[in-house]
Amino acid sequence: MNILFLDQYSDLGGAQQVLLDTLDATTERGWHAHVLIPAPGPLWDEVRSRGVSVSTISCGQYRARRKSAGDAMRFPFDVSRQVTTINLLTRRGEFDLIYVNGPRLLPAVALARGRDARVVFHAHSHVKQKFAAWLVGRSVQRAGARVVACSHSVAEPLRTYTNELCVIPNGVRDMGFHHRDFGRDGKWRIGLIGRIAPEKGQTEFLRAAARLQADLPGAEFLICGAPLFGASDRYSNEAHTIARGLPVRFLEWQADVSRVLHTLDLLVVPSIQEGMGRVALEAFSAGVPVIAFPTGGIPEIVKNGETGFLTPEVSPEALAELILEVTSKRELLQQVVFNVRRVWQCSYTTASYKERITRLLESLASANSSEGEKEALPQPQ
Repeated sequence: MNILFLDQYSDLGGAQQVLLDTLDATTERGWHAHVLIPAPGPLWDEVRSRGVSVSTISCGQYRARRKSAGDAMRFPFDVSRQVTTINLLTRRGEFDLIYVNGPRLLPAVALARGRDARVVFHAHSHVKQKFAAWLVGRSVQRAGARVVACSHSVAEPLRTYTNELCVIPNGVRDMGFHHRDFGRDGKWRIGLIGRIAPEKGQTEFLRAAARLQADLPGAEFLICGAPLFGASDRYSNEAHTIARGLPVRFLEWQADVSRVLHTLDLLVVPSIQEGMGRVALEAFSAGVPVIAFPTGGIPEIVKNGETGFLTPEVSPEALAELILEVTSKRELLQQVVFNVRRVWQCSYTTASYKERITRLLESLASANSSEGEKEALPQPQ
């Protein structure tokens, strides 16, 4: 089987880690892949290291969240160039599937001419802007795409446009489980790991930390991450300003987050919007209890009091109150640790993700091939 993969970024975020897992799964099956991404970067290097061919596709940097007038003017020109690239490549190669890892390149795939390959759209996050969400939905319809969503929360808005939709949760590698002595030496180590961006909630986390100073005087707070995908440093600078005078340590983005997780008693996921929360699954694997806002797909994996803890509302005040409450329940924390490790082993390993995604891709390619054979048969006169 031959698969053309497209991604809208060259940095390594959660969606790109899923793409790499999918590439590993396909190459393990002996399938062939070619990847299109905007420019050389960390993702390019990872793809090349796997012996997979990769080339560039035009996909300019756009303002995160609300788009500017300049973004709106540039987008049609980008789409035109993307269509040209896809047409040239699909004419040269016989692709059974086109796998679109994120929404920005989906309109170009839908508009490409002479496309016989079946399209798979992998949705990792919510598209909040109304026009962008409509464009994604119409592109799914035009391409006849099979939608794979990382959570039911991400899948739900797309049901308006297609019935060909399934949910395949992310899988993560074993981060190394070890027992924890919570609050050892009278100190709690509480961290946030993730891309530094407003939707990830670093400022909410810091405001909660400020409220906890008096009640948890020995607590240490950690923020690990960096702005990605062309984001400015504005939000990061705001976070550093709020952190002044607080017991907060900042770490740059880490290729191996297991080492960071092993230093933590609690992982906080204060995302304002979240497709699923890959880092929460990594914490499950490492045996780190998760405290999170009940947003997006998070409640699908974090069950309050069983596999983690959810705030009753999205606010720094609610987050601070829950952290303080949880630190007084060491026996419950130990039970949660064993629960999450078991849940990860049953449902969220890399192996389970690979098995699900390859089964889907193989079934789509087989169905597409069968339809092509039927069309090639002479029709009765």
